Amino acid sequence: MSAGGFAVPPPEDAGDLERPARRNGHPVPPPAEPAVPDRPGDAWDRRVAAGLAFLRQRLSGQYEVDEFGFDRELTERVFQPALSRIFHGWFRTEVTGAAHLPAGGPALIVGNHSGTLALDALMLSVAVHEHTDPGRHLRLLGADLVFRMPFVSELARKSGGTVACNPDAERLMCGGELVGVFPEGFKGVGKHFSQRYKLQRFGRGGFVSAALRTGTPIIPAAIVGAEEIYPMLADIKPLARLLGAPYFPVTPTFPALGPLGLIPLPSKWLIEFGEPIRTADLVDSADDPLVVFNLADQVRETIQQTLHRLLERRPDPFAK
Repeated sequence: MSAGGFAVPPPEDAGDLERPARRNGHPVPPPAEPAVPDRPGDAWDRRVAAGLAFLRQRLSGQYEVDEFGFDRELTERVFQPALSRIFHGWFRTEVTGAAHLPAGGPALIVGNHSGTLALDALMLSVAVHEHTDPGRHLRLLGADLVFRMPFVSELARKSGGTVACNPDAERLMCGGELVGVFPEGFKGVGKHFSQRYKLQRFGRGGFVSAALRTGTPIIPAAIVGAEEIYPMLADIKPLARLLGAPYFPVTPTFPALGPLGLIPLPSKWLIEFGEPIRTADLVDSADDPLVVFNLADQVRETIQQTLHRLLERRPDPFAK
């Protein structure tokens, strides 16, 4: 470009508008755009969108369950978060011995049973899920009555439960699952408050036979806290027979307070997992009544002694 015969040089920065800046011969990347912070409602909008997508998926039937009816996605997204709030916020549960829970492979977790309503089974499943990495699910074995009750049966199946019978237990353990069983059954969960933390008879030891046949280790689990949530003061047996129930409880709040009496008292919970009892070298003794009885008695005594020790740690049932 010229003016009056003289060349007019371009402005020094003209070329900068056409080519990227360079430093030491290398292009300098343009400055990053500043991050835009989420608006206050963004997180809520995402949760609503995710919830609607989940609901649409459930209504369309686009989800999977295993051969026992276990719905893993529903359990992880709905059941476990709800139970975890009760586990931590209401019962203030402390867990010890979680290192005994295997990261993989099968185990039979045997616990004491109590509390009028079997919340101890649900809290044990939360303890297992939250203290294994990745979170494993406890496949609970329940009484026939549970699976004859409308709605309750469906919830039990969806959350991983199945009928307490050896064939189902063995199939689960052969599949590498963690299986939970409460050998006291209704004798434990429906006992009078005066008998709290005194283990009832363990039945015929069917859980031991299942563990022996599959070579699955047995992990004793002691649960303190469930006895105080619905202290049973009496059992109205005629009413229980009329309703087809194993017992009809009278507690300090039920039936006097009606539906409000179903709210559990906020007792302090302690759960301890014991050292696994190996069974791999006893597979051939699965049908030996003496071996089965002795092993069941060993598990029962281990849990009972652990309960005594945990009760000494928790002198006040409603301590923080």
